[in-house]
Amino acid sequence: MTTTIALAGKGGVGKTTIAGMVIKYLAQVKDGAILAIDADPSSNLNMVLGLDLEWTVGDIREDMLNQVKTSLTAGGAAMGSLPGGVSKHEYLDYEIRSSMAEGAHFDLIAMGRSEGPGCYCAVNHNLREVVDNMSKNYRFVVIDNEAGMEHLSRRTTRDVDHLLIVTDPTQRGLIAAQRIADLRNELDIRIENAYLIVNRLTGEMPPALQASLEKLPIPLLGVVPADEQLMDFEFSGRPLVELGDDSPVYRSVAAMMAPIIQ
Repeated sequence: MTTTIALAGKGGVGKTTIAGMVIKYLAQVKDGAILAIDADPSSNLNMVLGLDLEWTVGDIREDMLNQVKTSLTAGGAAMGSLPGGVSKHEYLDYEIRSSMAEGAHFDLIAMGRSEGPGCYCAVNHNLREVVDNMSKNYRFVVIDNEAGMEHLSRRTTRDVDHLLIVTDPTQRGLIAAQRIADLRNELDIRIENAYLIVNRLTGEMPPALQASLEKLPIPLLGVVPADEQLMDFEFSGRPLVELGDDSPVYRSVAAMMAPIIQ
């Protein structure tokens, strides 16, 4: 049985850092393969995980559409096929598996750039099927979503077991978190549990923020402190999964995951 964990939040709050710490925790503490899905067009989860990334799903999609367009212009392949009679689904399945970045304890698929002009409904449907079928082979799937939640149901049709909404310790961050929490009920996928994580807190929680937290429709899972060692890793480009187990950032995330990930 696959457990799916998705992260959401406004841009710049540290979703990718938290995703990396969640993956580090799962790799060290839990049994079973892990699939990381970088659904943010900026595609930098690979840097956090220390994996090389050469080809994204967005690149594959655009390449496939260009092949179809060229073939049709030349009077070649039928609408449902690529040159040589390969179906779009077969092409996407092969190319996405080939593009996967493989690590010792986890694999990564990067969704990459968003759609250009034109209709992408059919190809996105095929993409969802391919990614969902691949996900079935993993014990855990961790999705680092782009800002907001609007595109999550276009990335996967899988139910989400745990939605982690990440915010920084600001009123603007909390407002964005509330909007995301409200939006989760409008998606085409079922979200079983939703939690809030406050990231990069320095010192104690300010009373005004604490009052705002208590008004949110989701429970506070935990707080991640600001940490100079993590910033040193960020500046040097060193993978964050190499943070020691004594890192305050890692210990905070591990403490949050332990009670909810069985």
